[in-house]
Amino acid sequence: MNTSASNEMIIASWILVFVYASVILFFVVRGALKTKNIKDYAVGSINFSPYAVGLSLAASMTSAATFVINPGFIAYYGFSAVVSFGFVIPITALISLVVLTKSFRKHGTNVKALTLSQWMGTRYNSKSYSLMFAFLSLLLISLIVLINVGLTNVLSKTLNVPPVNVLFVLVLFIFGYMMFGGANSMVYTNTVQAVLMIIVALIMLGSGAEHLSDGFSGLVKKLYAIDPKLIQLKNENSFLFRDYFEIFFTQFVIGIAIICQPHIITKSLLLKTDEQVNKYLATAVIVQFLFFIIVISGLWARLTFPDLTFNGATLKVDQVISAYVIKKFNWFIGLILVMGFLSAGISTLEGLIQSISTTITSDLIKPLFGKYIDKENSNNDKKYIIINRIVIAIVGIIAGYLSYQQLLYPKLSVGIFAQNGTYAFFAAAFVPIAFGMFLKNIKKQTVIISSVTAIIVHFIFYYGQIKVPFTQATGENPGVAAAMAILSSVIIASVLHFINGEKNEN
Repeated sequence: MNTSASNEMIIASWILVFVYASVILFFVVRGALKTKNIKDYAVGSINFSPYAVGLSLAASMTSAATFVINPGFIAYYGFSAVVSFGFVIPITALISLVVLTKSFRKHGTNVKALTLSQWMGTRYNSKSYSLMFAFLSLLLISLIVLINVGLTNVLSKTLNVPPVNVLFVLVLFIFGYMMFGGANSMVYTNTVQAVLMIIVALIMLGSGAEHLSDGFSGLVKKLYAIDPKLIQLKNENSFLFRDYFEIFFTQFVIGIAIICQPHIITKSLLLKTDEQVNKYLATAVIVQFLFFIIVISGLWARLTFPDLTFNGATLKVDQVISAYVIKKFNWFIGLILVMGFLSAGISTLEGLIQSISTTITSDLIKPLFGKYIDKENSNNDKKYIIINRIVIAIVGIIAGYLSYQQLLYPKLSVGIFAQNGTYAFFAAAFVPIAFGMFLKNIKKQTVIISSVTAIIVHFIFYYGQIKVPFTQATGENPGVAAAMAILSSVIIASVLHFINGEKNEN
């Protein structure tokens, strides 16, 4: 399929990619000079503006999935996907963000936690629980894979370079500079990226104005003419939006729990004072909602490609938006959009690399091997910075290999692969975070059992494709598997707390 960009866009893309990379490296060097230890890498040593941290959070929450992958599902499945991805998850996720942030930050700053695993360990006075979540954080590599694939698909088209070559350079560059960046540079790079993403969101949403010339009813008629299922609230052709249970209930549960990811929930720890929290949240919520609703552009793409083909070849879910940009826009606007997509992916990628590597270094390697590393009269801070860089390199190799596999052999979309791992993680994290914030006398055994239950139920539902009674939903949909896992863990934890919760172990 020939979906490469015009010669003008290819040349301009190469120039802008080099400029973009140079700007990123400038902030990385600037931040690296102020990074003296693993704490500086994790939460920074600079007094950041709450507005900058809010923009950083919005950029980190918004990955290539939101800008590139999810609109493809909307193009395939219409209104059912719009309601699910464009409204149910955003509204519940943003409410959850506001409710959970203040309580999480209160405990995190009191104990000086650098990672979600440390928060778990100190909240429940359990080093083994902290270790458990440090291991579970490896599941988030699946989200790194999604971003790698999404960015590779976009860049390979605009630069006219084979996808595998783009993937190799992308992984090498981003993981390479993240060895030296960390929080001190990430807030600045995320702010620049967020501004670009705001511009792109407005362009993409506005690009469908012509389809609304006859109002919403006119849009409905156009979609109905392509496929009547596109305007239905349920779409039995998809294993993601078959009934209201999948579209509403599952996504409601996921939206609440999705905040329980380390690169999201720990962002508030970058703030130096409690007075900054409201400004931080207001900025993040407004900008993030704009980013969430960009998925609507998938409808514009479907109207552009009614039969989901481009130049005679069928468009995969992950290719729809890349093809739409090439087809719809001139090279100059297309270039701005590509930079926005790149920003959406890299901003989340930076947050994931920073949080995963810090967790492995601080919460796995240090507790297990610290006695061999920590020695008197030696520069231990420098040692852990070096170890953290080695960890980043290893994670980069693993993520690169998995990305290569998903690039060539995806199951419908790399989004499904990413959801499986990511949803399993925050299904396990939801009860200990939520109960730990709002209940004082939770026993550590209660939350440990709830997390183990969540992991087991999630993977049994997903790999067993177990059907939920009285619905069409099955565990083949990772959201369904995660929702069942979260419900199971909440029920188990509630029962155990009711029976044994009167004794305060904390």
